[in-house]
Amino acid sequence: MSEEARSALAIVREAAEVRTVHDLAGLLRQLRRRHARQQGDTPLTYRQLAAKTGWSRGVIGEYFAGNVLPSTERFDILTGLLGATGAEQGALATARDRVEEGRRPPNPADRQEETEVPVAQASPPAAGAVRRSTVVPHQLPPALASFVGRTAQLAQLDAAGGVGNGSAVPDAGGAGEPVATSVVLSGTAGVGKTTLAVYWAHRVAERYPDGQLYVNLRGFDPAGAMTTPAEAVRGFLEALDVPPERIPAQLSAQVGLYRSLLAGRRMLVVLDNAHDADQVRPLLPGSPGCLALVTSRNRLSGLVAAEGTRPITVDLLTVEESRQLLARRLGVDRLTVEPRAVDDMIERCARLPLALAVVAARGLAHPGFPLATLAAELRQTQRLRDAFDACDVVTDVQAVFSWSYQSLTPPAARLFRLLGCHCGPEIGIPAAASLAGLPRDQVHRLLTELANAHLVTEHAPGRFGTHDLLREYAAELIENTETPETHRAAIQRGLDHYLHSAHNAALRLQPSWDPIPLAATPPGVVPEAISDHRHALAWFTAEHRVLLAAVAQAARIGFEGHAWRLARTLVDFLQRRGHWFDLVDAQQTALAAARRSNDPSGHASAHRDLARVLARTGEQERAESHYRAALKLFGELDDHAGQARTHRAFCAMLDRLGRHTEVLYHAQRAADLYRIVGHLSGEASAQNGIGWAYAQLGQYGPALEHCRRALVLLRQTDDRHGEANTWDSLGFIHDRLGRHRRAVRCYHRALRLFVQIGDRYDEAESLIRLGASRRSSGDRAGAVHTWQRALRILDELGHPDAECVREQIVRITRGGRHERATSRRARPISRSSRRRRLRDHRPAGVPRRPVDTTSTRVGVT
Repeated sequence: MSEEARSALAIVREAAEVRTVHDLAGLLRQLRRRHARQQGDTPLTYRQLAAKTGWSRGVIGEYFAGNVLPSTERFDILTGLLGATGAEQGALATARDRVEEGRRPPNPADRQEETEVPVAQASPPAAGAVRRSTVVPHQLPPALASFVGRTAQLAQLDAAGGVGNGSAVPDAGGAGEPVATSVVLSGTAGVGKTTLAVYWAHRVAERYPDGQLYVNLRGFDPAGAMTTPAEAVRGFLEALDVPPERIPAQLSAQVGLYRSLLAGRRMLVVLDNAHDADQVRPLLPGSPGCLALVTSRNRLSGLVAAEGTRPITVDLLTVEESRQLLARRLGVDRLTVEPRAVDDMIERCARLPLALAVVAARGLAHPGFPLATLAAELRQTQRLRDAFDACDVVTDVQAVFSWSYQSLTPPAARLFRLLGCHCGPEIGIPAAASLAGLPRDQVHRLLTELANAHLVTEHAPGRFGTHDLLREYAAELIENTETPETHRAAIQRGLDHYLHSAHNAALRLQPSWDPIPLAATPPGVVPEAISDHRHALAWFTAEHRVLLAAVAQAARIGFEGHAWRLARTLVDFLQRRGHWFDLVDAQQTALAAARRSNDPSGHASAHRDLARVLARTGEQERAESHYRAALKLFGELDDHAGQARTHRAFCAMLDRLGRHTEVLYHAQRAADLYRIVGHLSGEASAQNGIGWAYAQLGQYGPALEHCRRALVLLRQTDDRHGEANTWDSLGFIHDRLGRHRRAVRCYHRALRLFVQIGDRYDEAESLIRLGASRRSSGDRAGAVHTWQRALRILDELGHPDAECVREQIVRITRGGRHERATSRRARPISRSSRRRRLRDHRPAGVPRRPVDTTSTRVGVT
């Protein structure tokens, strides 16, 4: 029997034993290695497979790591590309179906127990694989206790979702119209679309035992701060327990990963307050077991036509439903006594649920007031006609708002007006205090008064938001009642609050970050007191959407200096969290604002920061142009520190492209400039970068000299990360010189420092190179042990390089022709590039290697 026949028989036999997604991934890896042997080449890279299939490299990496089960169609395509025979494909397809069936819970009653059980529960995972729990997100907002009516719409939703007899039990009969995979609830603003969607979602939650996802897309935000598809899908990935470093940078890859995670599951996805079809389309699940429930003021006809979305119109309440709503909130007895007054209130509120809720809040606040008195106040209010959407629905809701607004105390009314000039989408108590120029404790009381009147909602402790209609009304009030100077002064206080707070947070988040010269804090503005790194991270997490909206608002209304400075404070946080497209938008806005303000320093900084994120998203040519523009501007300003940082950032991109002679030039320029300004840590980093560039060019003598200079400089600082990087570079250089024992000692010193500072990924990176050095010295057992340590860390991080290390261990333990791959040296990949690959599994233009035993010390200091 030939070797190929024996291999095919072995795969068919192993397929019969498959019980988990990890077992299945092991067979895929076997096919990949066998295909390489048959072709006399290295295994197909994830990038090559992505080019052949059109899928993202990140998703393909998930398939081979055993973290995601491919759909039936994708699995068949993948096994075909890997050269599986007809018999193998049949056995593997059966194995895949068995795994999927094993992951599906038998009934909803078992879900509570299953949430505590790993995905692959039938048998232990393969060696080195990660045991992961099934994540069941429950993101739905609370259902409204006073929900009434909507019988017709609930029946339509039940039919669209395949729910029989109005219950949460799937209709097993299979008769009637087909079950939809997406439904859109459309209707005028304030008509209760969200309330209906959330109520029905809770009602049928058991039908979707794998969880419920929710996002407010803010499609009609008065300030234009809509949730982008990238922002929304990233939130879903985080809810599905995908670590930030494993989230790809490109939207298409994020969507691919999101849909892969939903494949074979039964999940409900609520997309609230959508603006148009383009905002929704990337968020639609691809699995037939999932349902997307969309709400919008628009009909979203494009989704109905192209995606087969089921449309349901949400109209105004009937008179009887309006009466029921008031009865739920005010009590049946109170309505029974004054039926005529109730009719007047319903008419004045135009049967709009939002307006009725505001009226009911007024009635609850004054239980002794006769309803006739409330109705008379409503009649005396000037009627306002306003078309809220394309359907030209004429309502009197602003009259109701004005009536509620007029009942506020003067300080609360002023604060409500000022909320109309806030950038949105929500505001915390400190920011509201700065906006109003008032003490925080006083503002908290005023916000509580507004919340009691249903003019704001406290979404989270200390964070308040308003309905779009209320924000529009507040903005109209401030324009009509305040002078332009007062209006602009309030906006500036809000922007100053965010700028000074963000500046403090950025310095806590990254102590080596260059401070921005700021004017003194204006009177009435009290920035956040950011105490430490953890506080800074939490603050940015809560406020980064508001800060992005503030950048856009500042640029739009002429506060250009605030725009580019705010954008710069966001760079480090957005990079850490992988919000690359938000960062691109912010830096493009910053660049335009800096140009308009004729601020050369801001102009240069915006060029550099935009270049860094463009390089991150694969736009290398544009990035290089912006780097060169930044260098030119910093040079004209004689800003040596700015030039040095730009040279170092430029090094990272050039190294990733393999342009090591240019890396050497820019690292040398950075070292000279850092020396002029006395920046020891920066100069040390640059010296290490010079040494690394020489090593890549094969000049190991100069490489050692410059790395040793870096260590001398680092002894005068407390830069343990820079010291660890330099010892790692020295280990690489000694290994290339054949001094394997010395290389091992250098790597050990680097590892101790990486452990001290908690840098898990760099620890794994050094372990990979340490293993290669041990292998070169003939210590095969030591190499395997070291790579296994690296593998455990990479598996814990969910990093795609884990698969490369796993295959390397297999090669060295099996010996033979595969062992030759151990000595291969990949093109050097920069440290910044490696960090980026934590998120998108590799930027465009960087090939995947079996194991990269090189290291780059050109990160930006």
